[in-house]
Amino acid sequence: MKIHEYQAKEILRKYNVPTPKGYVAFTVKEALDAAKTLQGSVWVVKAQIHAGGRGKGGGVKVAKSMAEVESLSKQILGMNLVTHQTGPEGRVVKRLLIEQGINIGKELYVGITLDRASSQNVVMVSTEGGMEIEKVAAETPEKIIKEAIDPAVGMQQFQARKLAFALGLNGEQHKNAVKFLLALYKAYEASDASLAEINPLVVTREGEVLALDAKMNFDDNALFRHPEILSYRDLDEEDPLEIEASKFNLNYIKLDGNVGCMVNGAGLAMATMDIIKLAGGEPANFLDVGGGANKETVSNGFKIILSDPNVKAILINIFGGIVRCDRVAQGVIDAASEMEIKVPIVVRLEGTNAREAGVLLEQSSLHFEVARTFEDAAKLVTRVLKK
Repeated sequence: MKIHEYQAKEILRKYNVPTPKGYVAFTVKEALDAAKTLQGSVWVVKAQIHAGGRGKGGGVKVAKSMAEVESLSKQILGMNLVTHQTGPEGRVVKRLLIEQGINIGKELYVGITLDRASSQNVVMVSTEGGMEIEKVAAETPEKIIKEAIDPAVGMQQFQARKLAFALGLNGEQHKNAVKFLLALYKAYEASDASLAEINPLVVTREGEVLALDAKMNFDDNALFRHPEILSYRDLDEEDPLEIEASKFNLNYIKLDGNVGCMVNGAGLAMATMDIIKLAGGEPANFLDVGGGANKETVSNGFKIILSDPNVKAILINIFGGIVRCDRVAQGVIDAASEMEIKVPIVVRLEGTNAREAGVLLEQSSLHFEVARTFEDAAKLVTRVLKK
């Protein structure tokens, strides 16, 4: 689950991670009230959407008077903000973060995430703050310093000092950076985050170390432990079909293609999308229906897939390990019989009772295209698209 910058900073402050003072605003009046509360002579007006690159898209502006706070708030609230992460369709800005201006000395980067290869969290720092970290990784990877953290003991003082030195900090700045890194790791771990990214991490001219920006994502499977974080969910920032799929416990992500995919298992779902691409097709979605693909699951999956007008064919690819293929086949037949499906359906079932499942599908009156192998399924679905 993703949250907004101002929400991430609320969490960070609970763990003593220093951030600039700021307030969320849903209206221009609230923005002005926030600026008055902050006082000072410089404020930053920041669009709040679930995407990076807001500054380049015109969603982050500096105001040097109350009149500018008002005019910039009017300009940004309600705008369709397009960044490299939103895609060309952009996102409508419905809330702002009004923040105090900071006397920036240096811009740095720090991020924490899980390294699945080593089963350890990894803290990454770079002197190239304010830039897209993907660009730094591609062009100057030597400028990203990584430190693996043993989950059994957590981040240690010596590791934080090592990373602070790697950022070229010394004296008071170094001391503050060590405190910052230890607090950030504590916030990441305690909140069951899957990502904590501070870009930029700034060192002020006074020597303070602050999270000027903050991005946090969370492990959906751990949210039952954090109802306060779950309350941060902003449905306006999520795809309507993904929201609908979550009601049925389906793992769904909308894509731009025309082949609807219904698969059990995330790994098989990824492989299915890959082989569709290799066969010349374009997957319209990632949809993992989980271990038990019964009539109800299949029916809900059909509803979600067919809600996308771009879908011109459906590929069902199920491996029957725990679930029997003949039961899945009957579920597909029953669900399809009760719905008005006007696009061709290709079905590939492998595993327990796969042969019996094939007979059921071929003998049904619904004219399924039955594939025997993974490759055949991909070729069949791309072929039916051309009919």
